[in-house]
Amino acid sequence: MHDPCRVRQCLVDQAGLAVEAGVDAIQIREPDLSARDLADLVRAVVASARGTPTRVVVNERLDVALATGASGVHLRADSVPPQAVRSIAPRGFLIGRSVHSVAEAIEAAAHADYLIAGTVWPTRSKPQGCELLGVEGLAAVVRGVSVPVLGIGGVTAARASDVARVGAAGIAAIGLFMGEATSDSIGSCLAVPLEATVNEMRLAFDRRNSLLT
Repeated sequence: MHDPCRVRQCLVDQAGLAVEAGVDAIQIREPDLSARDLADLVRAVVASARGTPTRVVVNERLDVALATGASGVHLRADSVPPQAVRSIAPRGFLIGRSVHSVAEAIEAAAHADYLIAGTVWPTRSKPQGCELLGVEGLAAVVRGVSVPVLGIGGVTAARASDVARVGAAGIAAIGLFMGEATSDSIGSCLAVPLEATVNEMRLAFDRRNSLLT
């Protein structure tokens, strides 16, 4: 049985390494946690990112995001509409939305700061047989809205250039940023340094931007 305190510390450690690597945002999505435990986790991650460009957003739980000083909230495709959150959120509060089609993207874009579109490729975090958006579907979403779009689902270092090629602003991922236990891991925790991974992702998008200038 996993020790909850140890698991939480591992997540905080990995978040800290992500901050050190300069990721733009950390999305905290722990639906099984109670509001109190989730708030404790978010506060710890917010503290690790304080004074850096990294922003922390909380999946779904607007109440927790506001109470902990997080930078924003990320909404599922079947969640409350972004405009409902915008009406009560403070100025500068980030609102993101998951979308799976161009129609969903257009509807959400008017009140969201960014969209995460997928699933682009098959991934272990989604059930087998789930409908894929694909690279061309991602491209259609990007063309259909004016807000930044991130690609998600099965993203690897080798595939990042395909996401950049269709005009997406970046990528969102879980497995890509949670490594296997190695000699660099913190104790028996899977938290690993991410500088090389983040630099590789940025390079893929920098190459695309350099072709446009």
